[in-house]
Amino acid sequence: MTNLPIMPENYLNIRTGIVELLKAARSAAARNVNSIMTATYWEIGRRIVMLEQGGEHRAEYGEQLIEQLAGDLTRQFGRGFGRANLRQMRAFYRAWPDPQIRQTLSGELTSPNDFNAIAVVSSTDSTLATRFVLPWSAYVRLLSVKRPEARSFYETEALRLGWSVRQLDRQIGSQFYERIALSRNKAVMLQKAETAERGDTITAEAAIKDPFVLEFLDLKDEYSESDLEEALIRHLTDFLLELGDDFAFVGRQRRVRIDDNWFRVDLVFFHRRLKSLLIVDLKIDKFSYADAGQMHMYLNYAREHWMKPGENPPVGLILCAEKGAAEAHYALDNLSNKILAAEYQTILPDEKLIAEELERSRQKLEDRHLLNGQV
Repeated sequence: MTNLPIMPENYLNIRTGIVELLKAARSAAARNVNSIMTATYWEIGRRIVMLEQGGEHRAEYGEQLIEQLAGDLTRQFGRGFGRANLRQMRAFYRAWPDPQIRQTLSGELTSPNDFNAIAVVSSTDSTLATRFVLPWSAYVRLLSVKRPEARSFYETEALRLGWSVRQLDRQIGSQFYERIALSRNKAVMLQKAETAERGDTITAEAAIKDPFVLEFLDLKDEYSESDLEEALIRHLTDFLLELGDDFAFVGRQRRVRIDDNWFRVDLVFFHRRLKSLLIVDLKIDKFSYADAGQMHMYLNYAREHWMKPGENPPVGLILCAEKGAAEAHYALDNLSNKILAAEYQTILPDEKLIAEELERSRQKLEDRHLLNGQV
């Protein structure tokens, strides 16, 4: 008979302490990444503004500078440094030109245009960290608030109440500042703002998977919200590729930024005969008109940003995997050429065939117990 190891009496306390230590460390690591990122973006914004001020025709000079920087930085550091992002960094510095930080920086630079002073950011990290303690995504949302007094109010309340970015977005969207200004009982409204809703709490994992953080670190962003989506996307990828050599795999769960909102396109294929991208969006519930609207947004984005010269307009495929009622719908009405639309319908796989495979895949996954209790 095997003797079981004897655990010390205080083992549970030790384990609990280690668990709490790891949770705290992960949260601190996520905060530190955001802090460094925000400090870096503020400094990039400052340097862009300083360079612009040295140009004779500032507006034209500034746009040329952004264009050149975006191309150079994107080639070296990845997708997080496009024109829109650099403009945001510039706007960030202009909206928060903290006098104390500016004084500290100017004291360390030999001249206002000493851009080679690499130690500036690291030596002022502590100053920036104490000034900008919210995550970068929160400052991006705050930049959309045009009135400085309203922006300052939301920032103060987010810091005071520990709002997540989701809570901040909800309060700005509901015009909380304007409503509280008109309210006769401001104390009650402020008290209600302290209440978090389900899903507001951000884990360390979610903080690290923030699209802005992934861009900053140039990490791949491929993950599903559930095991079911993950498994179905994998099965559908194999199924479409097995239909013949017309389909070429392009990408999976590609992150799309439209304005300051983030979306994920589940699958992207290229159809060789049609010379067109196929955008696939998977829903694990029933089809709705909102799904169609979202797909058309994806198609417009793909047509503007992903299409190559000589290609035909992209086509969308919406897959709905509601249990027992799988559906597949092509989005073709974005095609102005009706002959081309008819050709698409002839060449593309039958919707019914895809829906049947979707249902079979779901049933197979259930049988294999890969849903981890989600069914």
